[in-house]
Amino acid sequence: MTAVSAMTLRRALVAMLVAFGSMAAACAGTSMDQHEDDDTTTPTRAWTLVWSDEFDGPAGTPPDPSVWTPDIGGDGWGNEQLEYNTDRVENASMDGDGHLVLTAREEFYEGNRYTSARLTTIGAVTANGGRIEARIQLPVGAGIWPAFWMLGENFPEVGWPQCGEIDILEYRGQEPAIVHGTVHGPGYSAGQGITDSIAVAGGGLHRDFHVYAIEWDPGEIRWYVDDLHYHTVTRDDLPGAAPWVFDQPFFLILNIAVGGTFIGPVGPDTSFPQQMRVDYVRIYEDAA
Repeated sequence: MTAVSAMTLRRALVAMLVAFGSMAAACAGTSMDQHEDDDTTTPTRAWTLVWSDEFDGPAGTPPDPSVWTPDIGGDGWGNEQLEYNTDRVENASMDGDGHLVLTAREEFYEGNRYTSARLTTIGAVTANGGRIEARIQLPVGAGIWPAFWMLGENFPEVGWPQCGEIDILEYRGQEPAIVHGTVHGPGYSAGQGITDSIAVAGGGLHRDFHVYAIEWDPGEIRWYVDDLHYHTVTRDDLPGAAPWVFDQPFFLILNIAVGGTFIGPVGPDTSFPQQMRVDYVRIYEDAA
């Protein structure tokens, strides 16, 4: 993991309190020490915060450009997506209340009917194991596809799926209670990705913030929404002789897609603009 800018006072405070095992759990709405998997509890485990972005910038300003690089374009992104992703503050900016807001808009731009944002930490911040989490309030509506995910740092050299992909959060806007977690790699990509999902009690993930996370050890990745553990992938789950490509650094991605193969067309009742509000993104390492 590579940190790329000095912590703000708030980041430093969060780091100090996490070290004492307190504030991070309260802010995230999830325990750093235990997680529920059905009726069982995992052994106590301590995490140390090593990087975070708390999105404390002034309203209308872009996220830290030394961390977040906009992916710009509108060629479908390999999934028949309908949006043109821009570097404009109209599509990604701080709200002045400690949130990054990604906004999908219905507007003709560079030949596309919609605009949105896709932000990555490529060349700036990576993780290679640990706990990676974000606290997010999701948009809603048929054809709206927000995600919090990761690609292998070697993506520019080897391409996809050889680089590996970890989808910490995927969500279909027409299914506002369901969270998906998936890995893709050579021999288990696209429709053959190793995936699972969970319907969150009460539904309506667009109504409030929730914490979406993975805990990533050598040979194993586990998925959580709030305190609930709902998916695990290990080396043994890969098909045949397919390689485990997750023992390397991965960079982070936040985006809202509009339409596409995973989500389907935009529904007639889907309103715009649609917003994905991110309270924070954090990376922890094992304290042991």
